[in-house]
Amino acid sequence: MDSESRAAAGLLAALSRAAEILAGLRHPFVRNTPFTYFVPPSGVCTGAAFVLPDGREVRFELSLTTSDSAFHVEGGITAEGEPLLELPRRSLPSVHDALAVLDDYMGDLAAPADRMLDGLLDEIV
Repeated sequence: MDSESRAAAGLLAALSRAAEILAGLRHPFVRNTPFTYFVPPSGVCTGAAFVLPDGREVRFELSLTTSDSAFHVEGGITAEGEPLLELPRRSLPSVHDALAVLDDYMGDLAAPADRMLDGLLDEIV
């Protein structure tokens, strides 16, 4: 397997891991829907959308896109489009660096999920 094939396999594995972890986010009082979609011309976005009892949607999402010279990783948590947590867009020249940031950002999104959802639920009551 050449280096480009190994990089592609690593990218697919990292995106699958991120999708699995974000899809696995759960809260006992909030229903959720995992999502993954293509971002034209060459990217992907994955995450989970939670719908609070008052109808507001909270999205945990992570994206990786490419351009001619870089890989771009970004992510965040939003409630009805308003940012609750914004992870800065990182532009990296190597796929290996982008995968490391992707893994870090995945943890940064998953770690506060319960606390953030509990806080939003407390606002409703």
